[in-house]
Amino acid sequence: MTIQERAEKAVELKTRGGCNCSQAVTAVLADQTDLSEEQLRALTAGFCAGMGNMEATCGALIGAGIAAGLKTGGKGTLKCTRRMIEAFRAACGAVTCRDLKSRVDGKPLCSCEDCVRNAVRIYGEVVGL
Repeated sequence: MTIQERAEKAVELKTRGGCNCSQAVTAVLADQTDLSEEQLRALTAGFCAGMGNMEATCGALIGAGIAAGLKTGGKGTLKCTRRMIEAFRAACGAVTCRDLKSRVDGKPLCSCEDCVRNAVRIYGEVVGL
């Protein structure tokens, strides 16, 4: 599956599959880790609406960071995560849920669907698939 196909599947899981943003990202990257999709869903259950509904760091970005840590075994993950944050900010305009959902002309700065799509795509660019 290409990174773009994974990104679109993650969006589908977010919109139709009962997943939060973090769960949707990790679900499509499960094969990049030693954990099952079910284990990743449980692990990332609390990272919705900006970490526990506190409007902090975007759950999609957290999911990408978790997947990167699991794939790299923690070696070089900080560098990967930093690069993902920078790329996510450039693509989405912000990294916190509060800012991403702020309204500009009646629309959010970046929709949850686009955050999920971008997080998966950026994971693929930074970590590699």
